[in-house]
Amino acid sequence: MSVAQLKNYAEGQWVAASNTGETLFNAVTGDAIYTASSEGLDFGAMMHYARKVGGPALRKLTFHERGRLLKALAMHLLEKKAYFYQISTYTGATRSDSWVDIEGGIGNLFAYASLRRQFPDERFYVDGDAAKLSKNNTFIGHHIMVPREGVAIHINAFNFPVWGMLEKIAVNLLAGVPAIVKPATVTSYLTEIVFQEIIASGILPVGALQLICGSARGILDHIETQDVVTFTGSASTGRSLKSHPRIVSESVPFNMEADSLNCCILGMDVYPGMPEFDIFIKEVVREVTTKAGQKCTAIRRIIVPADRIEDVQIALGKRLAGNIMGDPALKEVRMGPLAGQAQRREVLEKVALLSKSQEIVIGNLNEFSVLGADKDKGAFMAPIIFLNNHPFTNTDCHNVEAFGPVSTLMPYATTDDAIELARMGKGSLVGSIITADDNIARDIVLGAAGMHGRILVLNAECAGESTGHGSPMPLLVHGGPGRAGGGEEMGGKRGVMHYLQRTAIQGSPTTITRITNVYQQGGKQTEPEVHLFRKYFDELTVGDTLVTAKHTVTEADITNFANVSGDNFYAHMDATSLEGTIFEGRVAHGYFVLSKAAGLFVDAKKGPVLLNYGIDEARFTKPVYPGMTIGVRLTVKEKTAQERKSQEDIAKGIVKWLVDVYDQTGETVAIATILTMVKMKVQ
Repeated sequence: MSVAQLKNYAEGQWVAASNTGETLFNAVTGDAIYTASSEGLDFGAMMHYARKVGGPALRKLTFHERGRLLKALAMHLLEKKAYFYQISTYTGATRSDSWVDIEGGIGNLFAYASLRRQFPDERFYVDGDAAKLSKNNTFIGHHIMVPREGVAIHINAFNFPVWGMLEKIAVNLLAGVPAIVKPATVTSYLTEIVFQEIIASGILPVGALQLICGSARGILDHIETQDVVTFTGSASTGRSLKSHPRIVSESVPFNMEADSLNCCILGMDVYPGMPEFDIFIKEVVREVTTKAGQKCTAIRRIIVPADRIEDVQIALGKRLAGNIMGDPALKEVRMGPLAGQAQRREVLEKVALLSKSQEIVIGNLNEFSVLGADKDKGAFMAPIIFLNNHPFTNTDCHNVEAFGPVSTLMPYATTDDAIELARMGKGSLVGSIITADDNIARDIVLGAAGMHGRILVLNAECAGESTGHGSPMPLLVHGGPGRAGGGEEMGGKRGVMHYLQRTAIQGSPTTITRITNVYQQGGKQTEPEVHLFRKYFDELTVGDTLVTAKHTVTEADITNFANVSGDNFYAHMDATSLEGTIFEGRVAHGYFVLSKAAGLFVDAKKGPVLLNYGIDEARFTKPVYPGMTIGVRLTVKEKTAQERKSQEDIAKGIVKWLVDVYDQTGETVAIATILTMVKMKVQ
């Protein structure tokens, strides 16, 4: 294979370096396949371009529009995945390894595209509830969140060249922030292939993404206060970057996700022959061999009840004996090489350090075979399992990480000991516990959670559908305390918030309504002459209000509603049982009050309102007794247009209505938000 020069993508152009730069190798054959260099790139100009071109273009779009771009991009990349899989084998990845990297990364795009529905169809997000700041509610506070006006710099690790990029850009793009992607150079050729397709698709706005395949040394010299820096890799490198003077002086958010000494605990209740024992063995072996152990979430410490150490060792040995190493392009192969010879040398150095305080009981550093490849030319390494019989005193296993197919087996005597061993990792991305006893699970989770970013609990009930110990999920946070970096990424909406600026706003309810486009109680209400249910989605305005006729509640209402609903709760039906309660007499059902409210505000004739979509935040704030008179103020609270699934689909949107039910004194007795689907006038 000829050696090709990787290109960088800067300021809207593909840029080739004039020199050869760093040579990149096929992890399987050891052959040189690419070179990478960042010569000629102006990092300051790239960041200026992102801020002045990419940022404004993204911020013009709403969350929904940005989400649709992510969906289109994900669908485009899926069509090209066959070529990505082919190139991925050069990194040493098997088909299943590549699936996690490639389709897992694309899956993140889909996940965040779907997440758009949890945001308004606006360029900003209204966070939380309004705060009442004055006695008469003429002065209130709220929070809005707007996209940061900088650039996200993503410095990624070598082990997941596709997922590492896509899981991060999915979040910043949905938030409306451009990014510069810096993959680890050793496997950047796979990132570049995928990036080429992203740019060729023409889906994203100009300036939304840039790529540096070569060295990015010096890029942090150009960061500014509105930027965000994320890092995935070794703890030592992360600490160095985190202390960069510009990070400190500009107060730039820095998210660090570092390799950690993750553990897997076998519960005290689990013995050979139980399904959970087999689940444990399978999970450990998978995490030792997937990606040849080159995962920041891989199991590095195997914590087992002392009287089952031998059983576990035998079971792991048998299972690993069937592990076929070799050319990952072969379907029989279950584990490929490390990403390169440099990585292999580093892992061997760490194995030598660990060997000083513990012994290898499974695997051999020299005597192993590979299928379809030359083990001396490729970066192959057999799985290695250490045994440390004294993990509380021989503590190298809690401090030294060999970033490859290496793990340490260690005994514990009590559940408290297991928790303490888990915590001795000094901060982990993930820990797992395999147990059939939910009380043991509870004790370990609550005892170890403070030192873990994620904890997986496996048993026979959920193992079949579990995503496994080592798989971060888009809607759950990924990160961890201490050694794991102290950062947090993904996590659904939580991840998007990292790229938004939260700002407290104060003013009158009417003013805050205008700013947020969400009606605030106490704000100005407009009463159109036309009934609101006769108006189309695009004719309704936030603050439009219908004041209904009134109804005096009777005992017959209460009895009839009980007959229809079957709700004969004593407070509604038995006036003799109210002693010692808060009620003065028979009280109307809360759901009757809301139902009657609907009867008061609904316009019965066919019109733009298509259906009732749901109800949120219902509260019954004051008892309603027979003889009390109720009325309703129905106000347009918020509007969200819906996407048309096809040209034949009706153009429509969801309208949120504030339903304020009040009594003859003007005091609110019930309040809720109802949602209706409303047809648009313009189809």
